Formats: sequence, structure tokens, C-alpha cells
Amino acid sequence: MALPNVGPRPEGELEELKRIWATPRGWRILTAVNNTVIGILYIGAAFAFFLAAGVLALLMRTQLAVGDNDFLSQDVYNQIFTMHGTTMMFLFAVPAVEALGVMLLPQMLAARDLPFPRLSAYAIWAYIIGGTVFFSTVFYGLAPKGGWFMYPPLTTLEYSPGDNADFWLLGIGFIEISAIAGAIEIIVGTLRTRPPGMTLARMPIFAWAMLIFAAMIVFAFPAVILATMLLELERAFGWPFFSSDKGGDALLWQHLFWFFGHPEVYIIFLPAAGLVSMMIPTMAQTPLIGYRLIVVALVGTGFFSFGLWVHHMFTTGIPALSLAFFSAASMAVAVPSGIQVFSWIATMAAGRERFRITVPSLFILGFLFIFVLGGLTGVMVAMVPFDYQAHDTYFVVAHFHYVLVGGMVFPLFATFYYWAPMVSRNMLSERLGRWAFWLMFSGFNIAFLPMHITGLAGMPRRVWTYSSGMGWDTLNSISTAGAFIMASGVLVFVLDLILNFRTGEGGPDNPWNAGTLEFLPNDVYSTRSIPHVTSREPLWDNPDLAREVKEGLHYLPNAPTGGRETIVTSVVDAKPQYIIQMPGPSWTHLSAAVFTAAFFLLLTVKMVTLAVSCGVLAVLSCIVWAWQLDKPSQGDVEIGSGIRIPTYMTGPQSHSWWAMVVLMLVAASLYLAYVFSYFYLWVVSPEVWAPAGSPAPPSLGFPLGSAALLLGGCLVLFLTDKALPPSGRRSGPVVGGLMIAAVALGAAVVLEIWGHWTTGLRPDASAYGAMVYLAAALTGQAAAAVIIMCLFACGRMVAGQLDKERRITFDNAKLFYVYTAAQGLVGLLLIHGFPRLVAEATP
Repeated sequence: MALPNVGPRPEGELEELKRIWATPRGWRILTAVNNTVIGILYIGAAFAFFLAAGVLALLMRTQLAVGDNDFLSQDVYNQIFTMHGTTMMFLFAVPAVEALGVMLLPQMLAARDLPFPRLSAYAIWAYIIGGTVFFSTVFYGLAPKGGWFMYPPLTTLEYSPGDNADFWLLGIGFIEISAIAGAIEIIVGTLRTRPPGMTLARMPIFAWAMLIFAAMIVFAFPAVILATMLLELERAFGWPFFSSDKGGDALLWQHLFWFFGHPEVYIIFLPAAGLVSMMIPTMAQTPLIGYRLIVVALVGTGFFSFGLWVHHMFTTGIPALSLAFFSAASMAVAVPSGIQVFSWIATMAAGRERFRITVPSLFILGFLFIFVLGGLTGVMVAMVPFDYQAHDTYFVVAHFHYVLVGGMVFPLFATFYYWAPMVSRNMLSERLGRWAFWLMFSGFNIAFLPMHITGLAGMPRRVWTYSSGMGWDTLNSISTAGAFIMASGVLVFVLDLILNFRTGEGGPDNPWNAGTLEFLPNDVYSTRSIPHVTSREPLWDNPDLAREVKEGLHYLPNAPTGGRETIVTSVVDAKPQYIIQMPGPSWTHLSAAVFTAAFFLLLTVKMVTLAVSCGVLAVLSCIVWAWQLDKPSQGDVEIGSGIRIPTYMTGPQSHSWWAMVVLMLVAASLYLAYVFSYFYLWVVSPEVWAPAGSPAPPSLGFPLGSAALLLGGCLVLFLTDKALPPSGRRSGPVVGGLMIAAVALGAAVVLEIWGHWTTGLRPDASAYGAMVYLAAALTGQAAAAVIIMCLFACGRMVAGQLDKERRITFDNAKLFYVYTAAQGLVGLLLIHGFPRLVAEATP
């Protein structure tokens, strides 16, 4: 195919790109949004939490090295145990792979950046600030101590007084929101900012893995957000979701938590598997064997993972038929993992004559050995009789460390060595890397292999000490020694970073001879020009591609809008559609992150007034941030080969529309988790449900009035859409329509709450009352966001920045308004229709 641009580029283009994409210097570096800058910051923060959690692990292993040890008190051990698991799962594992997505995806897709760079920066700063404050609680006795799983009733106010559990509930809920923000960025970026010609069938496997990873976050994380919300409401206001004396049930927490918790294992593993699928072909200098099968395996793993949550609850009295189903599903998920393992082995075998034993390949081989062993023990605990024997023993501890450390940590260290040249002037040391690998590999197996035997010998997990007469001392001493050997390997890696990792220009170009786009010559603006892709390994198929891109001979070699931009392509076949005009450095996302973190953390310590003030400031920061995003169209611009595309887009082709759809899926997942909880508690405690044990629902006038307000608001908004004026004009009717729609939505929520209040139903009286008011609260939560969006659109209209062409802010408000109204109508049917249906069916 002919090059998009032929001949030398005009002088000054490269300097202009460097000026536009320049990283802020000095203290203004905090405002940076470049994916390479914030990606390094994100990875660095996640790795710092990994080191901190590792220190906690060494403290625990020191306590358990011998029986009857008093190195740590029971209370301190419980705090350290909880913080270790929580930090590894919530502050390291998921953020680390999400950070790699932010860092690597734009380079692999040859995009200038992901489509919402400030959203990525917001998510990262919120995570760093909230995570740091949360972890610091371990130093002053306020760390949670209910385990990283925080099972009620141990964590209800009766058994866990004080603020320790609240720090976990509000802190982790907030960090999960940060992860969801990053997932939205990754989904839209992967689907819409691929280079021209990179169809779905040509995407790098890592891009597929991150797409499925982000989709799993969208559907899994809302369940744990709802769970933390329920438990915090019970602790703070006495709403009895988990208290059996008022119709609650503690097992509801386990269902919600593990609906998130087991997919999270694969949320962590899939990106790591994607990285392995990128590195092995390079090490073997051979295209990946079974590309399509691996894509199917990734999708299958993501699908199966949502049917496994009861895998953790086999001993809780689940009916036998359910046990059989979830046991079969737990074994079936090994099939797609096996497909990937065999594909990797086949690729290495196909390129065995060219396969190089380097530090990345050593970590990959270590990953294969450890992860396969973890998978085998996973099939064992998927069998119900064996799980009865091994449940809550150190066998399970050994199993999940083999899966998580083998499946994620070893590929992560391979990634550090493999992709460091992309951002560092120097490569990391081969000699130190080999020391790090062998110490980590041997130390890990010395630490965790004996735990299988320790568990089968009867040692329960989650204990802070044990009697020396039980015969577990030798095995535990070996495990402790192995933990310190592994830690020394990590320390060698840290030394390697200190000695050799230096950010900046001048690093080696494609030192591994990789075939994918992230090793194109790059700078602060990513690639000099965006290539046309015709295969999965473009650098192998076109040896001159790096030179062509560097000389600006492909798409978008300049800055036609005078600012930061990248190309948006179609979802399936990656045809150029329009140019995104992206924002640059700003304080708005940073202040929004700071005040959002302050809001949640101040609520934890019951400083409500100050917390609300910070919440208001966070919203104001977001409004200022959003005001700067909707830039006017600059007409059509040429990107190469005479192709001209627009610089503004609305409707389903807009990346903003896609982001709103993903956000609606998050909200829908949260509400579906609520609907499950409603029916689960009704099955468990029908005696407290209306009309049997609670006041009958209010008269039908209340729900019908709320429904009329919801539908009327939608109608007003659609009529307002037709009244949008031509470019440059203001419209009073549009402002009025937006205000009426916002008032109707708020009034619908208020009317619903008032109707139940008049019947005497109170949220703290029973699980039924709590669930009824929670339905209104969830819809009210979405309604509050919609009202702010409507007011924001009013402001844009008054400022003359909203019309028939420049209308993204209106479209987003309308889209989320319709979703909120639909959720409200479903809630009305559930809350008012279901009890009446039960009453009619009951003799």
C-alpha cells in the first residue's frame, strides 16, 4: 500500500509536536497527563505497595516460623494479615496491570495517548492518595483486622467497634471506583484509538487481554462496591443487611464479595497472560501460534470466571445441585487456561533454534512452572469432597499464591525487564536480573511448596500462632526461610532499578527485535506519525516501518488542530473517522482526586461537615475540568494521502458516547447486584418482607406519580433536543427544558421515599425496609449525577457553547438521564409490584 505521505515533511513540524506534548517541569509535573509520565508513576506506586505488603508478609512469616511465638500480638498480627492481603489484591495487583495498560496500550496502538488522559491521571492520583492514607493506618493501630475478605458478622459494629473496618470499607470502595475509571479509559481507548488498518483480528494479544480485563472490572467490581456500601450503612446507620435478627444474612456478603473476588483472580491473570503472549513470540522470533484460539480462550476465561464465586463457599451449606454446577464450572475454567499454555509451548518449540534465554524468558519459564502447579491444585480444590478436607487450611494458601504470584508477579517482572528499554535510557542488568530470578524462583517454591503439606497436616489458615506440639514447626520454618530468600531476590531487582533505570530519550531502539508497534521510535508525543497496519507483526513484515514513521511518512505527522490529538478509528475495521482534540496538563484532575479522596477518608473518621465540603470541591473541580474538554470543531483536516476527517463528532461514533455507555453498564451492574441482594434476602427471611412482616407498600398513587415524573422528564428532554439552536445562538427554552427535566427526576426520587415513609416503614427496622430505601438511594445517586450534568449543560447553553453541532454535553446528559429513568422504573416495579404479587399468590 502507498504511504499516506510521500516526500520530506515541512520544517518545524517535529519541534511543534515536542512543544505541544512537552511534559511540565518542576513542581508542575503533578499536572502531567502524558501516558508515559503517569504510567511510570502508576507502576511505581503499585510496586511500592507490593514492597510494603511484602514487608508485612515477612513479619507474618517471622511470627509463624516457630510455634508459641510472641513476636507479634494477636491484634497486631490480625491487622498485618488484613493489610497484607488487602494491599496485594486492591493496591498492587489490579492497579499494576491497569498501570501497564495505561503505559503500554497507546504505544502498542501507535496512538498519541488514550482518549481521556485526564481521567487516567485522576484515577492514578486518587489511587495514590487514598491508598497511601489507607495503608498508613497500619502504623497507628487503625488498620482493619477482619481479613482482606472482611466477612460479617465479624466486621459488623458489634464485633468490630472503632473506625478500623470503616477505613477498609470506604477506602477500598473508593479505590475500586478509581479502577473503574481506568477501565472506562482502557475500553474506549482499545476500541476507538487503534491505528488505521489494525482490525480486531490484528490487535496485539495484550490489547485483547486488557479489553477483556476492563470489561470484567465493569461487571465484577460493582458487586463489591455494593457490598461495602451495605456493610457501611449497617455499621453507620443500623440498616440490617447482614443481621439475622432483623432478616439480614451474613452469607449475602460472601455472595457479593466472591462474585467480585473470583473474577478478580482472572482480572489479574488475563493481562499477565497477554503480556506473556507478547513476549514469547519475540523471544522465539516466531509469530504466536494459535492467535485466534488464544483470543477465544481469553474471552472464555472472562466468561467462565463469573460462574465460579460459590467455589469459595462449598462448606457454607449450599444445596448439592448448586455444588455440582459450581464444581463443574471451576474445573471447566482450566480449559481456556490450558489452551494458552499449550500455545506458548508450541510457539517456543517452533522457534527453539532462535529462542534466547534472557531475563524476561527466565521469568516466563518460571511463570509457566509455577502457574501450572497452581492450576493443578485449583482443579483439586474444585472437587467438593477434597475442598471439604482442605478448606481453610494452608493448602489453600499455597494454592492461591501459586496462582497469583506465578500467574501475575513473575510475568510482571518479565515485563519490567522486557519493556524497560521503551522508557529508560539504559536496559536493566542481565547479571542482576538472573540473580533476582533465581532467588525469587527458589525462594517462592521453598516458601509455598511446603504449605501444601502443612495444610494437609491440618494447620488452619488465619491463625496467629500454634502449639509446638502439632508438628508444624519444621515446615513453617522452611516456609519462612523461603520467604526471606524470595525477598532478597526482589531486593536485587530494586538495586537493579536504582543502578540502571533512567527515564528520558536515547534508549536502545527495539533491542529484542519485537514485531509490534510499541518499539517504534517514540518521544513525548508517542510516535512521530501513526502507521497504517496490515499485519499482526508490522515491524517484522515491514523492516522500514520504523524509519518511515520517524520521518513522518504515515498518518498525522503534524498537529493540524494546533493541540494534542490522535485519530479515532472504527471499532471493527479501524477506518479513520475523526480527530480527538485532547486536553493537556491541568490542575483540575489533581484537585478533583485530592478532594474525592478527602471526602471518603473524612467520612471514615466521622468528620461529616468537612467531608461534604471536600465533596462539593471535588464536584466543582470536575465541572471546571469538563468545561475545558468540549472544544469546538475546527472543520475537516488532512491526515495523509488526501484523507480529510472532522475534528468533532457526536452520537454513537463519538468516543464520549462510548464512555457513557460503559458508565451505564457499570451502573446497571451495580443495580443488578442490588436486585440479586433483594431477592436473596427475601428467600432467606420472607417473614420480614411485606406484606407478611412489614407495612404494606404505599398506595399505587406514589409509584404511579414517580413513574409519570420519570417518563415526563424523558419526554421533556427529547423535546428539548429538538429545540437546540443553530451554531452560536442561545436558547431559553433549552435551559428551561433541562431545568424541568432535572426537577422531575429529583421529584420522582423524593416522592418514592416519601411514599414509604408515610407507611411507617423505616430502613433500620428490618432487612426489607433497608432494601426498599436502598433502591431509592441507588436511583437517587444516579439522579444526583444527572442533575449536575443537566445544570452543566445549562451553563454551556448560557455561555453559547451548546448548539445543534456542539452538543456532546447535552447528549451525555440525555443518555444518562434515560438510563436513570429506566433504572427508576425497574425499581418501582420491583419494590411495589413484587410484594403485591407475593400477597396475591399467598393463600
